[in-house]
Amino acid sequence: MNEKILVVDDERGIVDMLRSYFEMSDYQVYTALNGEEALRKVSCHPDLVLLDINMNGMDGFTVCEKIREHISCPILFLTARGETADKIRGFHVGADDYIVKPFDIDELGARVAAHLRRENRKQEDSLLNFFTDMVIDYSKREITIHQTAVSLSRREFDIVELLSENPGQVFERDRIYESVWGLEGDGSSDTIMEHIRKIRSKLAAVTLHNYIETVWGVGYKWVG
Repeated sequence: MNEKILVVDDERGIVDMLRSYFEMSDYQVYTALNGEEALRKVSCHPDLVLLDINMNGMDGFTVCEKIREHISCPILFLTARGETADKIRGFHVGADDYIVKPFDIDELGARVAAHLRRENRKQEDSLLNFFTDMVIDYSKREITIHQTAVSLSRREFDIVELLSENPGQVFERDRIYESVWGLEGDGSSDTIMEHIRKIRSKLAAVTLHNYIETVWGVGYKWVG
């Protein structure tokens, strides 16, 4: 597991209890006893933040707003303030959940696990790669340049996928053909030249950047 949790609360007893509980579940736990310390600890890149509202100095609402400027991980408010107005404000400043004290620690653990699972699914669903002016979404098999969609055939996208996932690596035409068409393909490596030509033509319609470079006498490589 080893996801990182940042616990922020000005009650040391609660901080120690949560640290012990989540460390027993194999999480990496970082702690802060006030808002200023919490902002410094954000450099650990937590996967989830448990955040109290009522703290001396900078309150949890302000901390949440400032954290949201740098990270997008789930933030769960853990507070004795259960009024509807406070919950609405909490969600407005960027919180993902709101847990009122006193709480059942096993229920809290289940909520934390659920938020982390949801976050992991989102990351798995969004297999993106960013290049000079291009975004490739491998899960959706979509390419956009300057927010303009580039329509590629299935084989053309397969070639782009192979090259772009290995930028700078030179692929011989035979290797590209075997990777995309498989060993059972009934064409030849000359097919790759025609597909590369079509891909370049479609990309050139929306960008001046040459993403596919010819390595003469060898093959092709991706230049991001």
